[in-house]
Amino acid sequence: MAPTKYTTRTIPRISLADFPTRLDAITAQLLHAAETDGFFSLTDTEISIPDINAIFSTSKSFFALPDAIKATVPFTHANVGWETRSQIRPSTGVADQKESYQLQFGANMSGKWLPDAALPGFKPSAQLFMQKAQSLSEKLMLCFARGLGFPDDFFVRAHDSSRPDCQSVLRLLHYFAVDPAAGPLPETYYRAGAHADWDLLTLLFQLPGQSGLEICPGREVVTNFGMGDEWTKVDFAAGDIVCNIGDLLMSWSDDRFKSTFHRVKAPEEEGDWFGPRYSIAFFNQPGRDWAGEEVPDGYWGRVYEGCYGEEF
Repeated sequence: MAPTKYTTRTIPRISLADFPTRLDAITAQLLHAAETDGFFSLTDTEISIPDINAIFSTSKSFFALPDAIKATVPFTHANVGWETRSQIRPSTGVADQKESYQLQFGANMSGKWLPDAALPGFKPSAQLFMQKAQSLSEKLMLCFARGLGFPDDFFVRAHDSSRPDCQSVLRLLHYFAVDPAAGPLPETYYRAGAHADWDLLTLLFQLPGQSGLEICPGREVVTNFGMGDEWTKVDFAAGDIVCNIGDLLMSWSDDRFKSTFHRVKAPEEEGDWFGPRYSIAFFNQPGRDWAGEEVPDGYWGRVYEGCYGEEF
């Protein structure tokens, strides 16, 4: 395998402090980030470091359970439930070395919440964090709608968490530890192979020190694979939220915004994180019934039913 080529590209860091009074300035910064690398980090949000630490504690408690208990809420093609080593990326052809538990707001979660007896307090803790992520997402949706000339609530209505068909997902992720004394990993080992997200917008929560996230811009058209050959390691400060544009928003922007390929690198050298790695992603995905609404004139909107895929 050829060595990875790296570049020192800088990921924009955008403060949401004083959001109502700085709305125009924040919108301009978000648009610039979306039009260039498709990735940015957020600081000064309403989601605090204690909030983030609390949901990671909840996530770790879930993944520490025996597989037999986690298997009582198995993954389904409604994009909810637990899976382990089952997601195969087209870019690699092999399964990612991780497990995940996907949660939604609505009817798809029927029978997919872990019983309280198995992990007391899990459901209310997860739901509280989901609502915080939803609230933050709606601020970003307002900015992107304005930037595209849409009504302010255009994306917010599509992703309303009270809709019966809401499909936004909170995905708890656990990447398995690697023993550095065991020698080089096989070339087929990927914590998460290169991929682009097919949602509107992703919020990613990570723990400082647990490295691995890398991006590779180069995709100019949403219908093309378009992965370049230079990667950038994504750094972030404690409490910051890394965000990226998804395929759906790239389509709605007529390829103006970039849905960038990214991966979680397998640890292989000094400085890499070999221990268990945890992250949490909030995928903003519109309800199925929203596909009938038309995008305002001047922009090509991908019909949701035509692009709807699965995480697996």
